[in-house]
Amino acid sequence: MDEMDIRRFNHLTAEIDAAYHEMALRFGLSDSAMLILYTICVNGESCPLNEIIKLSGVSKQTIHSSLHKLEKEGTVVLEHLDAKKKTVRLTAKGRELADATAVRIVRLENEIFASWTREERELYIGLTKRYLEEFRERAGLSGADRRE
Repeated sequence: MDEMDIRRFNHLTAEIDAAYHEMALRFGLSDSAMLILYTICVNGESCPLNEIIKLSGVSKQTIHSSLHKLEKEGTVVLEHLDAKKKTVRLTAKGRELADATAVRIVRLENEIFASWTREERELYIGLTKRYLEEFRERAGLSGADRRE
């Protein structure tokens, strides 16, 4: 393998992350707040807290910190499903914020993917998943290791 390939891959990955970061900044949000809103939006009006942590790839502490801030601002409410499980629900103010931020990003992503052929989407997703699985396996990581 050419070392240039992995450099190009890493550079593109970093640039994609930077683009999402720039969008969050443009909307006046932290990366973690954007991830929370995004995850809730793709799930509907609410999302179990453990799903937000799992799908965001961000530490529990960072998510809890960001949720506390969003809750203080009146953007979300945490609801207890039982003694251990909580769900995060958007308030009316949160829905307005999500529509102006996360929903715009989801639409942008959908437009991009819609412009690709089915084969291109399947190839991109398949190879990305394969890379992640092989990386985790070879690095001796489990999904939980990266969030603690």
